[in-house]
Amino acid sequence: MNEFGFTTEMHDVWSCDAIVPLIDGKPLTELIDAFETRANMKPAGEMYGGFTSEARDAHSFRPGKSRVVLACSCGDTGCWPLLADIGVDGDTIVWNGFRQPRRKDRDYSGFGPFRFDRAQYGKALSELV
Repeated sequence: MNEFGFTTEMHDVWSCDAIVPLIDGKPLTELIDAFETRANMKPAGEMYGGFTSEARDAHSFRPGKSRVVLACSCGDTGCWPLLADIGVDGDTIVWNGFRQPRRKDRDYSGFGPFRFDRAQYGKALSELV
């Protein structure tokens, strides 16, 4: 079981705090950068950013298909987002099916799935609001 949370980081473009998902204490931005770099994807590295509290959709991390889990490093969720399917399996929240809609030929099958305790996940979301 993975642990879910959030951190805030100063965003270089926005000059304000960005909210970044954490998986097992590591920023999702770092995890995906490392995966894309190892997979020799171009471009890769520092392509993603978090969300400002004003721009973050309150339902971004709720279950559903094609949820934006990271925005582009420029701050636009439509520019270079990282998408994932967020599902519920009993007492577990599952993130899988990661994809980059601007590069449909990329293979993210080796990234995830990530499984979170539903209660812990819900607590992290409630603390974010």
